[in-house]
Amino acid sequence: MEPDRLVYSPIITRPRITWPNDARIALWVVPNIEHYEYLPDPQVRDAWPRMPHPDVLGYGGRDYGNRVGLWRMMEVMDKHAIRCTMSLNLSVYVHYPEIMAACEARRWDVLCHGLYNTRYHWDYSVERERAAIQECVALWKHLTGRALPGWFSPAASFTENTPDLVAEAGIKYYADWYHDDQPTPMKTKHGTLLTVPYEMDVNDAMMYRTTVEGAEFAQMICDHFDCLYRDAEHSGRVMCIALHPYIMGLPHRIKHLDRALAYVTSHPGVWKATGEEIADWYIAHHLDETLKHLEREHATVAERRARREGRR
Repeated sequence: MEPDRLVYSPIITRPRITWPNDARIALWVVPNIEHYEYLPDPQVRDAWPRMPHPDVLGYGGRDYGNRVGLWRMMEVMDKHAIRCTMSLNLSVYVHYPEIMAACEARRWDVLCHGLYNTRYHWDYSVERERAAIQECVALWKHLTGRALPGWFSPAASFTENTPDLVAEAGIKYYADWYHDDQPTPMKTKHGTLLTVPYEMDVNDAMMYRTTVEGAEFAQMICDHFDCLYRDAEHSGRVMCIALHPYIMGLPHRIKHLDRALAYVTSHPGVWKATGEEIADWYIAHHLDETLKHLEREHATVAERRARREGRR
């Protein structure tokens, strides 16, 4: 257990969470819209398997997502009236103004995924990581005039310091930790930072790691939803569907995504939300009560520990 970040809290003992209109599930769909550099600088991990030579196969597959897959995926999201939360490498908006225009027209939310998905933060010093996060905050403000609401480190390359630096930058929610089915308050040097559940299992990137294909992935989405929907009878849950246009946006997979989204959204009590909407609702309606509950749980655990140590 990480003592400086989280208080352990079983989900069955927590205060009840309610979503707007008594929804059971807060559903956020997160396409990872990414830019991979053709010749990235050498780092702690090779960005491409074929480094140091240009990896045309790896680069081209991901480039397909921005050229074709994203537009196919947008059609499906429009069909189901889903306002997505982009896990966005902000350089996409710089390099591809057509993508920026399409996403802005749809009012898609942003979960900042760093600048490039080939610039890993694992070995960054505090100063270098702070500068990278602040660069993204400033760039997003320059491009859109809006504050950056959420952070998910590029290629999930976070460090021990990331939560503190994200909170320091004034970002309200964080998605590097995948440890719960509900939002969770996280302690930082700059106050409470809210984690909103992201997914590494209901995530089409597993198709690059396993033998899962589109139909099975769609069934995973449906099965995952069925369980959460039952669990949420007495307290709300968050469901994240993490996608990549260069994977699920391919011609032989897109119909399976369409089918899964149709199934999930056909149920009553599904709030089609964004990451920022989930964070804002939770902060306004549940954060204070949860913090008091966690304080009581922490005190109870400390008391039990003291009693055990006293009997030794």
